[in-house]
Amino acid sequence: MTPPTRSKPRPKPPRAPKPERVAPSRPKPAPKARRPTAKGEPTVEIESVALAGGRPHPALGLGLWALGRWTPEDEARTKATIGRAYERGLRWFDTAEVYGNGRSERLLGEVLARVPGAAPDAYVVTKVSWEHLHANQVRASLIGSLERMARRSVDLYFVHAPDPHVPLAETMGALEGLWKEQRIGAIGVSNFSVEELEEASRHLSEARIVVNQLRYNLFLRDDVDPVREYCQKHGILIEAYTPLARGMLLGRYLDGGKVPKEVRAFAHRLFEPDILPEMRARGQALRDLASDVKVPLGSIALHWIRKMGAAPVFGASRPEQVDAILSAWAVRPPDRVLDRADRIARGERA
Repeated sequence: MTPPTRSKPRPKPPRAPKPERVAPSRPKPAPKARRPTAKGEPTVEIESVALAGGRPHPALGLGLWALGRWTPEDEARTKATIGRAYERGLRWFDTAEVYGNGRSERLLGEVLARVPGAAPDAYVVTKVSWEHLHANQVRASLIGSLERMARRSVDLYFVHAPDPHVPLAETMGALEGLWKEQRIGAIGVSNFSVEELEEASRHLSEARIVVNQLRYNLFLRDDVDPVREYCQKHGILIEAYTPLARGMLLGRYLDGGKVPKEVRAFAHRLFEPDILPEMRARGQALRDLASDVKVPLGSIALHWIRKMGAAPVFGASRPEQVDAILSAWAVRPPDRVLDRADRIARGERA
């Protein structure tokens, strides 16, 4: 579902600014291989990012947007995918009440419940829908999410997207109340502009916004750059969803062929006919770069996001996709390669 378009920001009453927050530290360099899993694949060390509040935030996560929506066979594959991610070392799991009408949350809870030690070890993020932003709805939504996941609290609770018809003061007040009750470890938002971040922050007295989740990758970043600069200045971590550009930054769709309708529907403008040829040309140049330096294309895409100070959250619907992305994550290209990739993705040929 597409979040509602927010109207122009309401006039802001004058107020003394809050003290500037310390920017979150960047992830530590180079993930390390750990002991092999039962299936023989190595687990991967996923470093953490310090936040202005709450637990340290893993630098790589699995998003459950596309999981848990269809048949019993799909549910079995979803559980296997989450289980493989946990087994390989991933701890950050991103879900929402709107994902499969709560089914995604339920499946995540079922998987974590059956793995010894997983429930407290996992870093769980969920979101309140933009349709449930009145104070009583926020509380009811969280209780429903916690019941589906069989948890007493979550590490991060997000506003999935702002609703122009509900005052942010009401929503943020409800979230801060839940934070004080220790039902949520920290407060985050998703798809917020600079103006919305400023307004939302003014309505918090003790808690802080520590994360803003945005669509962000090598191809789609110009609109995010002003928000990213604001977030870095104020100690707000950016979680980057669609870090692999719906598969294009893994090499999919670069050599022609039809892009599935369900991929096009949630890819912003990436696959629109007027820009697709240029995006393919840039993707092919990035693939050539990856081949020249002998790293997976996905390594360049993920570690460029790390270099920009953000944390990527990727999607996967099968265990083998988790394995492929973790293999890419385990290879950290040099900065000179990431800088060259940045220029290529912007359309520079030099």
